[in-house]
Amino acid sequence: MDIEGLIVAFSQAPTLVDDAEAFERMNQAERLKAAITAYQVRETDAAIDRRFVTEKATGVPAHRRCRGFGAEIALARQESPSRGSRFAKFAQVLMREMPCTFRALEAREISEEKARAVFREIAWLPSHLRHSIDAQLQELFVGTGLKRLTGEARRMAQHADPAATVEHMEYEEKQRHITVRPAPGNMADLTAFVPMPQAVAAYAALQKAASVMVGTGESGQRTGAQMAADLFITRLTGQESATDISVEIQLIMTDEALISDGTIPACLPGHGPLSAAFARRLLQNTSGAVYLRRLFTQPDTGQLVAMDSKRRTFNDGLRRMVICRDDVCRSPWCDAPIRHIDHATPHATGGATSWANASGLCAACNYAKENPGWRHTATPDALTVRTPSGQEYTSRTIPITSPPKSPVAKNPETTASQARGEKRGRDGRHRDGPRTKIPACDDASTGASAGAGDSAAAGAGASEGETRAQLSTIESSMLNLIIDLPAA
Repeated sequence: MDIEGLIVAFSQAPTLVDDAEAFERMNQAERLKAAITAYQVRETDAAIDRRFVTEKATGVPAHRRCRGFGAEIALARQESPSRGSRFAKFAQVLMREMPCTFRALEAREISEEKARAVFREIAWLPSHLRHSIDAQLQELFVGTGLKRLTGEARRMAQHADPAATVEHMEYEEKQRHITVRPAPGNMADLTAFVPMPQAVAAYAALQKAASVMVGTGESGQRTGAQMAADLFITRLTGQESATDISVEIQLIMTDEALISDGTIPACLPGHGPLSAAFARRLLQNTSGAVYLRRLFTQPDTGQLVAMDSKRRTFNDGLRRMVICRDDVCRSPWCDAPIRHIDHATPHATGGATSWANASGLCAACNYAKENPGWRHTATPDALTVRTPSGQEYTSRTIPITSPPKSPVAKNPETTASQARGEKRGRDGRHRDGPRTKIPACDDASTGASAGAGDSAAAGAGASEGETRAQLSTIESSMLNLIIDLPAA
């Protein structure tokens, strides 16, 4: 089967001019996606069987067989290890215990999204009950929406085994957690995975309190939705205002962006970029002290300057630099938070505790690379992962001081505020106050080799002019500042 030829054919297909034919093609393409997913399911299940047999023949203990397979699937599908592991489980159950759902997917009657939804609702049941509910659901596959299909699968599962339902609910309750994910516009999604009655009660309480405040005029110009969101933050943190910062965070930004009108975005390690203007406003409004540490970058690449250690473990300074460089897990297509700073070439086989041999990885990726057949090869600029099947995947390090390539206004703050009709003085500054002022500090961090690592960025009582004079002597394309905002 010429899959590469099919990819080329789709990429070179001309745009249709007839609406009826265009919509028909879109429907056919959607059905093709379902057929491709069914093909991946079949191949994944077969690959698991082959790996199990091979490792059994080589004497691998039963409890260690197929370890790291989910991470290998993830690399092939260009997704995170957790998603790859879930797909491997999905493929096994679909092929062996949900034949009706698999046939519907293969026949392009349902999408991957619907097949996964049905799987999630009945995966916790015993094998024979999964098979029974799978057979009952096949009448609903064609023409039924995702929400209704999911609801029917959940209802059948709960009815099939009430005792197992209670056990499942108790298990899920133990999995409660919160997560935060970046969203466009310097926003984020803060999600709580909690029992439904508690979630509904919390939501209702916020909505009720917000409605009261809107009705009495206490909300000011805020809408009910905005008021509920602000109440959510203030009640969680105990702050008087939702805009206060009362926990420690780190920002990485250039000196130009910090003390002038620089436009290169700042970075919140592990969470993504923040616009330079927003970062300056955040620093101006914080009630906590602000501490600065220097990180030097190479003029030609924008990458951080090296820092090494003679110890087996990564010290605080080197560890902090690796986290700043890699931002999130360094494995290809994995965006999980960094949990481990580890040697790409293991220390036991001669790998150095160095900047070049360091990788910031999530726990899953770090454990996966310790399995037989895995190999990581690292440089400060890239990480190459070789899997037991011989496939190689590479992720590139994004330079920490790379300016955006898209054209920007000469003074975006001025342009944006003028567009909103805000008043400014003759010097172009806001009338509501001066630029951000960063208090001087004498906080010193872990030292490093000459020209590298962390050092105190501002001495006690140093003036802005003196600081700028010092910066001018550094042969570096840009100076990055890690800005710590401690709890007030």
